Amino acid sequence: MPPLPRQHSRGQHHYATPVTGTPLRLRISFAGSIYADTFGGLRLAVVHADRGEIDAVALDFVDHGTFHRRDEAHNTTVNSKQYGRFSVSRRPGKPPWEGAVTTGLRDAIEQYTAVWFPGAWAEPAPPRTAGRTAHKTPAPPTARSGGRAR
Repeated sequence: MPPLPRQHSRGQHHYATPVTGTPLRLRISFAGSIYADTFGGLRLAVVHADRGEIDAVALDFVDHGTFHRRDEAHNTTVNSKQYGRFSVSRRPGKPPWEGAVTTGLRDAIEQYTAVWFPGAWAEPAPPRTAGRTAHKTPAPPTARSGGRAR
């Protein structure tokens, strides 16, 4: 993910269509906290194309251990503003979620989407193979001849 722009708002959402051909979409956005420009989790919502939001859940970073290692390494206390959160203005030039471990969040997202989008996680994406990587191919040598080329 690229770094968040400074003017990031709670209204910025990312959408996914876990199962094609259905009117349901998954909307993911950062869940704000009581502190300005600071986010404490993700908000997932199931959105119907005609009916709007059907269901939503908040996934707290603290509950899913997202910043546990980072906070432990920096001796961040549990009751501080930074514990289990990230701030968009915290470290210029670096992603604000640097140090996040997303395994717990990923598992929770998979569990939530399995209810609304059965089969969405049935087949994992195929792994990338080395053959699909772009390589520079050397140009063929040019042959000089005394005659004209046709």
